[in-house]
Amino acid sequence: MLTRRELLSSAVLAGAAPLLAKKSSLKIGVTDWNLRMSGKVEAVELAARLGFEGVEVSLGRKVEGDKLPLDDAGIQQRYLAAVKQHKIAVAGTCLDVLHVNYLKSDKLALKWIAAGIPITKTLNAKVMLLPSFGKGALEAKDLDYVGDALRELAPAAEKAGVLLALENTLSAQDNVKIMERSRSKAVKVYYDVGNSTYAGFKPVDEIPWLGASRIAQIHLKDKGYLGEGQIDFPAVMKRIMELGFHGFANLETSSPKSVDEDMKRNLKFVRGLMA
Repeated sequence: MLTRRELLSSAVLAGAAPLLAKKSSLKIGVTDWNLRMSGKVEAVELAARLGFEGVEVSLGRKVEGDKLPLDDAGIQQRYLAAVKQHKIAVAGTCLDVLHVNYLKSDKLALKWIAAGIPITKTLNAKVMLLPSFGKGALEAKDLDYVGDALRELAPAAEKAGVLLALENTLSAQDNVKIMERSRSKAVKVYYDVGNSTYAGFKPVDEIPWLGASRIAQIHLKDKGYLGEGQIDFPAVMKRIMELGFHGFANLETSSPKSVDEDMKRNLKFVRGLMA
């Protein structure tokens, strides 16, 4: 027969089982633009040297010859060689030309999304960020149009195994409306804790509401060093870790003093919360 202590231990383990089953394998990457190496292969070596597990790569916004800057087989092979050498991943790509050709209103945006999908696949990345900010910021009136546009592009993304990740200043609920309108599992949310906070939303509520299945990737940032701004990062990281999320969270943090030292500082802070 089991002793009382053994019975209590069994009960505790049984109660903990759901949490253990959802244990996160979150990986921490960094954006190449915050390394001040936007679209440069050298960002791979720097990200690896600083201790990151991945680097988010800009596809470029200055179109030349009717092609994205990274729509070049030679450049793509240089990236593949660099990530292999430095034992790091391309955490994702960013279609930053959407800062010029807005998703909500410019037909060229759809052309660039279609062009970005095979580039992202070649780089062995799973996520392509679709930013909508500034004059291109999405509003409630844009939800149906964007959802319909992405519905046309989603089959190619699904076939390539690439997620089209929405990053904007909308609420989690409005982003899900776009996802549902697209009718595709390839359209998900790129959740930026900084953008959401400063748009008036609460990441500690929105992250668990979205759940791991609707989040493609995450940006971690605040105004200033992580842990010293408005965002309650211990609470935010707790919510993220509880999701059982298995993708990348990428630091999109500024470096007021030194890229090397400031990135190391923020990375150490995040990893401390994960531990």
